[in-house]
Amino acid sequence: MKVTDNAKAYWRENIKYVIILLVIWFIVSYCAGILFKDELNQIKIGGFKLGFWFAQQGSMYVFVILIFIYVRMMNKLDEKYGYDK
Repeated sequence: MKVTDNAKAYWRENIKYVIILLVIWFIVSYCAGILFKDELNQIKIGGFKLGFWFAQQGSMYVFVILIFIYVRMMNKLDEKYGYDK
């Protein structure tokens, strides 16, 4: 594989990861916090309705978790394409 082909494959896979993680965050923040809040408000956690919790805190927690997942995925991707040195 040429260096440019290697770099293109690396960035293609990187963009795929970013899109997947952003879709997950969108589903958690927008769908759970706004679209499905009425259904989720039927469930309570710690005295708070689940839809309210997702809108106020849940999406931020998920975003931080997704950052750690992205770091781990990128470390593996760097090793796969030889950019970890």
